[in-house]
Amino acid sequence: MKHNNDDERVTEIQLPSNNEIHDEALIQEFERGIGSQVFIFTPSFPFVFIGEITAVVGDNVVVDVQTTTIGELENRIWSIHIHQIEVFYIEQEGLPAIPELRDDM
Repeated sequence: MKHNNDDERVTEIQLPSNNEIHDEALIQEFERGIGSQVFIFTPSFPFVFIGEITAVVGDNVVVDVQTTTIGELENRIWSIHIHQIEVFYIEQEGLPAIPELRDDM
């Protein structure tokens, strides 16, 4: 008779890591926001992006950027890796809108 510890079969259960769960939740949040305005703050240049989420490709958010910290970088499509996003806000019906930022005041 074979004992359990003599059994050569090993069952491995692979659970997703906290980082994988976090990343997937962010991806799903941005996918739900496709077509909505978004504010994204990153720790690296150009720091701020405001525009419309047009797609999610893998773990990148594609944004049609209308406003950023450098005017020459506006009105372009940006692909932003979710690991580079420090803070974000996606407009939703019934919640506050992202204010229009202007420098002509």
